[in-house]
Amino acid sequence: MQLPFDPPLAPMLAKASDAIPQTGQWLFEPKWDGFRAIVFRDGDELLLQSRDLKPLDRYFPELAGPLKANLSQRCVVDGEIVITGPAGLEFEALLLRIHPAASRVAMLAAESPASFVAWDLLALDDEDLRTRPQAERRALLERQLADAQPPVHLTPATRDPATALDWFGRFEGAGLDGVMAKPAEGVYQPGKRAMLKIKHVRTADCVVAGFRWHKNGPGTHVGSLLLGLYDDGGRLHHVGITSSFTWDRRAALVEELAPRRADAREGHPWAEWAQWADAGSADASGQRMPGATSRWNRGKDL
Repeated sequence: MQLPFDPPLAPMLAKASDAIPQTGQWLFEPKWDGFRAIVFRDGDELLLQSRDLKPLDRYFPELAGPLKANLSQRCVVDGEIVITGPAGLEFEALLLRIHPAASRVAMLAAESPASFVAWDLLALDDEDLRTRPQAERRALLERQLADAQPPVHLTPATRDPATALDWFGRFEGAGLDGVMAKPAEGVYQPGKRAMLKIKHVRTADCVVAGFRWHKNGPGTHVGSLLLGLYDDGGRLHHVGITSSFTWDRRAALVEELAPRRADAREGHPWAEWAQWADAGSADASGQRMPGATSRWNRGKDL
């Protein structure tokens, strides 16, 4: 690719905020609950890069044509891959895509096609736009995507905190994850937490049903915890993961979990799912289970 900069590019990140800022110059956008993706396009060459700098192309083959049809010939665009359903965004449908079998990916692409929501323009033709203010990059992106057709979309944006607050409350049930606040004069800072994210927060007392080792500390530091909740019938349901721990806390969790690891799979309601994950397979219905290859595989300990 002949672009102003080469992939991979560490995406600019966000830090949590308790409230939508009411003063200062900000651009507000909905926070999409999907897969972060940076699109590198140079003519017929196209690369979808994930947040962790890995290629996503093979998991979303249905996006290649629409992206080429809607984006400029040579550009780099930051955004989000999402899948929508009758009730709004369906993150679980995205997780099903991270599957080793190309035939299964093709089937899912046909059954529940993905969309790409663009929110930042980082390069256009020979110009690196990362040092341009956010507001200028937004204006350029609006011009580039003025005639965009689904499944490629331009994310809404506003400078009005009241509108952002309305989005925050109105779209929660549709699967949107909150609101993003970006400094209007801010430059693009790869790998830096230079934006704000205001997320919907709900608390719950969950069951720790398993854990995964940290990639930089296997055997010594916990990476993430697999969480579940029991329903009224006593069935344990997967509800998510948590991974926001300090390095010291990750080490302490190893000691706390040690007494519970002996024969942990024996009698565990998800033990069979773990075996499926180790084999790299999924259940016949296609429903993602805890332990599926997308996030929970051989690095997991129930």
